[in-house]
Amino acid sequence: MLWTLLMNMAIATHPLPYVERLEIRDIASITGVVIHCTETPDLATAREYGELIHYQSSQTGNSGHFYIDVDGRIEQYVPLQRIAHHVSGHNRHSVGIELVNRGRYPDWLHSRSQQMTDPYPPAQMAALLALLQQLQLQLPALSWIAGHEDLDQRLVIASDNPNVQVRRKMDPGPLFPWQQIIQHSMLERPLP
Repeated sequence: MLWTLLMNMAIATHPLPYVERLEIRDIASITGVVIHCTETPDLATAREYGELIHYQSSQTGNSGHFYIDVDGRIEQYVPLQRIAHHVSGHNRHSVGIELVNRGRYPDWLHSRSQQMTDPYPPAQMAALLALLQQLQLQLPALSWIAGHEDLDQRLVIASDNPNVQVRRKMDPGPLFPWQQIIQHSMLERPLP
């Protein structure tokens, strides 16, 4: 495992098995950051989901570029020069950052399981801010930040009731400290 020092933080480089099959891009084209939560109980479970193949034609799956654990540890699963599959319609020009958080796990689409109650710990938020500052230094066109919930507002049928629709994606959710992140990152959050 390779390590890179990032503003007093170490980032573990832990590429996904299919990373070489992800499309290459010019990092000068990256204009945004999309914040996600893993909606899993821990980083190991998030990794398992990231390794699953969802796209048969490319033999790749859903993933973010960076994953930040609750203790502030950062792992990079996809290099910035590769397009990760983290939010439909916005992958080509954005960086996906996944925060380990239970979210609605394990019943993501159950109609009575739509509350996100786990807060984001200070160590995790400090690591996110440090990562955002580093990305702003590396990516000159970086100008906006959004939540997955801002960019994907589709409704789907609830897993327990075909007469109820729920949000497909709600991350990072209502407990994410947007005001703090916007204030310290200097990135703009687009209106939904």
